[in-house]
Amino acid sequence: MNAEMNRQVLADDIEIDDKFSFEGYQVVRGEFFSHIFEPSLTFNNYKVQVNKACLKKLPEYDYVQIMVNPDEKKLAVRPCMEDEKDSFRWCSATANRSPKQITCRMFFAKVFTLMNWQIDYKYKLLGKLKKANGQYLFVFDLNTPEIYKRTIKEDGKTKISRTPVFLEEWKNDFGMPVPDHKSAVQISIFNGQAVFGLQKDAIKTSSKPASGSSESEDNTYEQTAIHSY
Repeated sequence: MNAEMNRQVLADDIEIDDKFSFEGYQVVRGEFFSHIFEPSLTFNNYKVQVNKACLKKLPEYDYVQIMVNPDEKKLAVRPCMEDEKDSFRWCSATANRSPKQITCRMFFAKVFTLMNWQIDYKYKLLGKLKKANGQYLFVFDLNTPEIYKRTIKEDGKTKISRTPVFLEEWKNDFGMPVPDHKSAVQISIFNGQAVFGLQKDAIKTSSKPASGSSESEDNTYEQTAIHSY
């Protein structure tokens, strides 16, 4: 009886608006929110590493393959068996299965050249677990990184900022318009390879971190509420 009454109260509180339109609305980028428990991939100091969230989502896999679509600038991490060609271990061999840093100088250099990234910065990508034709894989968009600057302190030691900056174009909007967002990249598997669909009206991207005409503008744009630690 109480449950029925609660549902009735909720229904009475709903305002019906048949004229509502998503026109003009933008879907706020996930990068602007805290995402400690979301899958991510990090490039830093010639090493690549997934986070613990990736391992928890696929606890039965210890080996993966990395696939890159250089045209769409997308990267996929596909769980696989140890004996598959080009596979490597993405976690430690211990019981807690912590993420493993993979040294990959050649791959690191090729990705940074492709994206025109700063070699001494740290780049973090958010990803989504997808299932295509019965296969699981994480998909990351190289076009939308969080960028962590590396600076040199007075004592000569280097320090990586704990607060990311984002692409310059993101200063002027919250995200993609709703109609474009609905046309998000689709992926499928064909003969063992990741095939990415085209994204309608993809936003322009830049490899340069956001920078303003003054230090205060740059600090304003830095997302102080978003941390990766």
